[in-house]
Amino acid sequence: MLQRLFTWLYGRLGAFYPPAFLVFELQSAWFVLVGTIGLFALYYDASASEFLLLLAIGAGLSAATMAVALLRTLRNMGPLRAWINGARDPAQTAEAWQIAANMPLLRIRRDLWLPIFCVALPGSVAGVVILGLHPLAFAPLFAGSLVALGYSGILHYLYLEAGLRPVLVDISRELPPLLQVGRGAIPLRYKLLAALPMINVITGLTAAVLSANGDGGADFGIEVLLATGVAFAISLELSVMLTKSLMRPIEDLGKGMVAVREGRYDHAVPVTTADELGELSAAFNQMVAGLAERERLREAFGTYLDREVAEFILSDGFSPEGFEVDVSILFCDVRDFTRFAAEADAQEVVSSLNSLFEAIVPVIARNGGHVDKFVGDGLLAVFGAPENFPDHADRAVLCAVEMAEVVNHGDSGLLPIGIGVNSGPVVAGSIGGGGRLNYSVIGDPVNVASRVESVTRESGDDVLFTKATRDLLSHTIEVTPRGEHEIRGRDERVELFAPTVVTREHRVTEVPGGLL
Repeated sequence: MLQRLFTWLYGRLGAFYPPAFLVFELQSAWFVLVGTIGLFALYYDASASEFLLLLAIGAGLSAATMAVALLRTLRNMGPLRAWINGARDPAQTAEAWQIAANMPLLRIRRDLWLPIFCVALPGSVAGVVILGLHPLAFAPLFAGSLVALGYSGILHYLYLEAGLRPVLVDISRELPPLLQVGRGAIPLRYKLLAALPMINVITGLTAAVLSANGDGGADFGIEVLLATGVAFAISLELSVMLTKSLMRPIEDLGKGMVAVREGRYDHAVPVTTADELGELSAAFNQMVAGLAERERLREAFGTYLDREVAEFILSDGFSPEGFEVDVSILFCDVRDFTRFAAEADAQEVVSSLNSLFEAIVPVIARNGGHVDKFVGDGLLAVFGAPENFPDHADRAVLCAVEMAEVVNHGDSGLLPIGIGVNSGPVVAGSIGGGGRLNYSVIGDPVNVASRVESVTRESGDDVLFTKATRDLLSHTIEVTPRGEHEIRGRDERVELFAPTVVTREHRVTEVPGGLL
């Protein structure tokens, strides 16, 4: 209910909410002040006038201390309020989150000395003087004041954490996912070890005062020491056990998250309790199982699809609708494969084709292309989609030359191939139906590339490419005209070229660029 109120107030007040809440939560100090002075006055049997005088002194000291602390904190709220008002670039968002998340601990670290030296110390001196106590009574008064300040500090910390939660929830919606949280707050184990014993210490102190006869004296220090010592000793063991009970499952979850971040999806968090933390651990294991399944699918995509295409399909920018793009198409085919297949057994055919593709697929990837499909004893490769390379023609021709050198020259022992290259506009998209889709390119340039490859059998060239590709090549790649040729499926003759010289500096050694 209280958290809903804070969220509603944040929605209504906007940038005024953080300072307004800070002023509001500081008012809890008045209740601690009145309760502490009331207990001391009750034990020492102070008169109404003495009580009011002590209360006035304490109120004045507390008001001055709160004013200083408030001004010091408000000076650091500028970036947070600016973010709420609309200054929300990534750097400003990260800064606003750090300020809001670290503010409770920052207040304790920076302003802890203020109430000790500006309230507890002079207030205890005033108590000794006004109540006419022995000077040694200063020690138990000051010790009791420090206990009250500890309780008040924990109360301020927890209230400020709760009050700033709506702001942090709002900021978290725009946080970059790789934000480093750091150590800007008190660890949970220390919160538990401080808060739980402190509750019992306050209870013990109050019980000691209320059970006294009201005659004051030096026995107050002994009573406080005994009461707080017994309360602390009884609560400490339970606090430690409770802290371990909560922290062990949380630490297991932290180790599991580190394992997932490192890609180890076989890591399972032990489910050691049947409470909410146990349910959280079980849910984490279910999530990791889902991530492992997704990774298996990604690996399968990388095996049965080109990895770049798989990454593109899984990316947020992928759209199944087709789009037109200019690409270069490379088609290669094994020469005299029909005769080879008729003379060889099935295992030899499959082994020879796999050896061939093992050799040429890395060449295609190294030059920035991807295998669109394997077509029996050949393959179709695309340069320019989904990666948008302006030099797709150069890449395709250089790739074809390198493939021919690897396969057809030297003592490779691989099946010989012919390669045809063509460039032009195609439609790229997900093609298929009945629950089966294939990311592919379709269009006349694809058909022409396969027809150009068939001409290599007549011309004796390893590589041939069309004038459309030649017009896109850089001038440093030397070519030799091979005249016009009739190709199946086209009425007009197609002018073809063969690469003449491709020097080492022409090689594509890296694959820059981005997805379409």
